[in-house]
Amino acid sequence: MRAVLTTWGSRGDVEPVVALALRLRELGAEVRVCAPPDEEFAALLDRAGVPLLPLLDRTVRSVVAGDRPLKPEDAFRLAPELVAARFDVLARAAEGADVLLATGLLPAGARSVAEKLGVRYAFACFHPFGLPSRHFPPGARPGVQSPEGETDLEVLWEQDAQRVNALYGEALNTHRAAIDLPPVDNVRDYVFTDRGLLAADPVLGPWHDLTELELVQTGAWILPDERPLPKELDAFLDAGEPPVYVGFGSIAMRGSDVARVAVEAVRGHGRRVLLGRGWAGLEPVDGGGDCFAVGEVNQQALFRRVAAVVHHGGAGTTTTAARAGAPQVVVPQYADQPSWAARVAELGIGAAHDGPVPTSASLSAALATALRPETGTRAKEVAGTVRGDGATVAARLLLDGFGR
Repeated sequence: MRAVLTTWGSRGDVEPVVALALRLRELGAEVRVCAPPDEEFAALLDRAGVPLLPLLDRTVRSVVAGDRPLKPEDAFRLAPELVAARFDVLARAAEGADVLLATGLLPAGARSVAEKLGVRYAFACFHPFGLPSRHFPPGARPGVQSPEGETDLEVLWEQDAQRVNALYGEALNTHRAAIDLPPVDNVRDYVFTDRGLLAADPVLGPWHDLTELELVQTGAWILPDERPLPKELDAFLDAGEPPVYVGFGSIAMRGSDVARVAVEAVRGHGRRVLLGRGWAGLEPVDGGGDCFAVGEVNQQALFRRVAAVVHHGGAGTTTTAARAGAPQVVVPQYADQPSWAARVAELGIGAAHDGPVPTSASLSAALATALRPETGTRAKEVAGTVRGDGATVAARLLLDGFGR
């Protein structure tokens, strides 16, 4: 079987796809991946032995963590570029394929390519919070009801569909017309289909009653990581009590002195600090021997050796910390992250920081919860329930004909 997988977004949108590609390849499928050309994403695919076909020339990091924050007009420029790339690069990659799976930032155009080529199409998501629902409005976390009631929720979701049409509709239908396909009236629902894969752990990300769509929950798609930790990091870990890890992955964290805030808060609890540089570029604020900074490392191994993990609440980092049994402090920034933060607090495996900009006092208060002995005990209990076979489940579904 030939499978083509495509995504566009930050590492949390790419690494799970690499995990699925690896498992498909191990099960005998031929796999291609169309994704952003960021160096770290190419390295992930190289580890999996799968070639990277760049979807666009520019990197996600240059878009997300560039010199200035993104503005609404940037989205209206990026959306048609992505659509055009799918009708060009992705269409060439999918010729002769048996299945095309799309995920990440709304993959408008991918299903149209599959439709034209007669290829089976599957949509996958890493959380259900952006899918149409009668229970919460667009952009809100589950449990947040519109005060006007269910009828107005339907109106809000209709407005969300119109917003997606404004971003993608003209470009999508122009390209569809060029290959003799009829126009699409509702881009969002056409992309989602009515039955998709949910690549999230059932304990960390339960979804029932969150959307009207039918989802097949596979568990998170986890890329195995056997890399040893760097010697300098290993030595730092061995030199004292487990530190608190602070890192925000692919989030730029503009406008906040988050490294200083984190160091002050962690030191206030008598703990050492381990900063994950990430796209925020976190670095030690002084020459103190209790603070160390790392770049790209094996977080699956690292998180088993820290006292707590402070992070942004991406699905991947939340799952990795939970599997490691590490208490968490989630400082959510946007999108699905507040929902992951709420779930971490609900499970008793950490704390949800109130708002996206921490102060020394607010982060210290959240850490007080995460560093309690009972939180650590609960985190280890939950770790034993988090599945690690999601990519295998999804790969077998695709091999067995999942999609439309």
